[in-house]
Amino acid sequence: MDWSLILQCVGTALGLLYLWLEYKANIWLWVVGAIMPVVHGVLYLTNGVYADAAMQLYYVAAGIYGLMVWKSKPKKKSEGRIQHTPKEWILNLVVLYAFFHAELYIFLVEFTDSSVPFFDSMSTALSIVAMWMLSRKLVEQWLVWLVVDMISVGLYIYKGIPITAGLYTLYCALAVAGYVRWYRQVGK
Repeated sequence: MDWSLILQCVGTALGLLYLWLEYKANIWLWVVGAIMPVVHGVLYLTNGVYADAAMQLYYVAAGIYGLMVWKSKPKKKSEGRIQHTPKEWILNLVVLYAFFHAELYIFLVEFTDSSVPFFDSMSTALSIVAMWMLSRKLVEQWLVWLVVDMISVGLYIYKGIPITAGLYTLYCALAVAGYVRWYRQVGK
């Protein structure tokens, strides 16, 4: 039995469910988002994509955090709604991304045998930022996910996990659709 194939298929099914729930802005995305990383974590670890494997721990924690944020009652009327990223947050998000990218890259180069440290750390750092943006229901999180998905397609093809690469190709299309849908719902 090929465990990599099984993990790819289960991860793909969970990933599709997660994306559908995210597209609909359904709170259940956070529950699936806390389960799916366990499957992907094992898959990535066994295929040498170490930063993405470690990232799955963050996704479990982020799933719990996102569920708590989405379940909490908003303090202001504007909270809890889909909104654009405030301009004053953009520089902080870029700095946060750059910090995580650099730290993860250094870690992968110094402490692992990763053959893809730059792109592995890039997609992971962007994912950290995108997941936080999702917890705040920021429209532009879809654009960050689109970049993550495009990087991941190439990374997973290179690492020989094509079913997961196919899932991320679909994620690219759904990121565009999600952006359009959320953009139309801003402030509603």
